[in-house]
Amino acid sequence: MFKAFTYLAAATVAVSVPMAAYAANDGKDRRITVQNLSNQAIYYLYASPQSSGDWEEDLLGSGTIPAGQSKVANIDNGTNECIYDLKVKMADGREYIQWKINICAVSTWTVGDSGNSIR
Repeated sequence: MFKAFTYLAAATVAVSVPMAAYAANDGKDRRITVQNLSNQAIYYLYASPQSSGDWEEDLLGSGTIPAGQSKVANIDNGTNECIYDLKVKMADGREYIQWKINICAVSTWTVGDSGNSIR
């Protein structure tokens, strides 16, 4: 049953559909737009609370973020945490990581061929 719940939660995050059962009770927005300005697709997107020692499940599931497109990721896990580590893995295997991002204040993560930035 727990495994089914985990897959349901991952699918919910991947399509950015808010569900009250998983929302933090502090009213803060824990969504970030991932802009892919590179020339290749993003195959994996991870967002883990800074308090976690491991990367959580891939938020894109079977989807991708094609070159030149963006996707809104809802990473609210119901814990009221705002500090997250973010990671993407590109089609060619390169990885970009942003550490200790205040997801309650940052609204966009831009990934390009020469690196990544947040705002």
